[in-house]
Amino acid sequence: MPTTLEDLLSMSNAERFAIVERALPLDLEALADTTYTGVDLSMPALFHRLFWKSFRKTFHRDPVSGRLRGWNVKVEQTGWGSAPAPKRDRAGKPLTFGHYEVRSATGLRFPRGWKGEHYLDYRDAGNRFGDFPARTGYCPLVSVNPGRSDLLLGWEVFNLGGLLVPLNDFWALVREGPLRAEDVVPRPDGA
Repeated sequence: MPTTLEDLLSMSNAERFAIVERALPLDLEALADTTYTGVDLSMPALFHRLFWKSFRKTFHRDPVSGRLRGWNVKVEQTGWGSAPAPKRDRAGKPLTFGHYEVRSATGLRFPRGWKGEHYLDYRDAGNRFGDFPARTGYCPLVSVNPGRSDLLLGWEVFNLGGLLVPLNDFWALVREGPLRAEDVVPRPDGA
């Protein structure tokens, strides 16, 4: 039986880390130009009440560089049974933050001896100086079930000038569908 979001929600962080430790690789072509509903699995209820429990992550294959990059989108806190609506600014644009690139983890050092194939690197993705902690994200991301891209699991790790700081924080990504061309957001630095 495949692991479900409900399974991840009911697991302990040790059980979630065991899935991250298995390090099932991502199918980068299946990720390209898709959106996922993110669900925080570990933060306390007070955090969820003050900030968020759900969010959106996007994955876009940049046609110029060929890199797989993405960004987070703030969403209405209506749950995750269906794709939540994005929160919007006064001009009607979705509120985005925390840009990242999907990079190879091969040969890199990660906390707790993690060895996997991919991670989200927020450090050189064009984030503005004030977009902390996004500018320090160095987050392993794995497929939860072999050969599938519909449910992913991420682990929050910060890279503070080479010092790797793992958090006991995990988040799930549930596939929503394709990323529409009109929803593609440029890097904040214009690169």
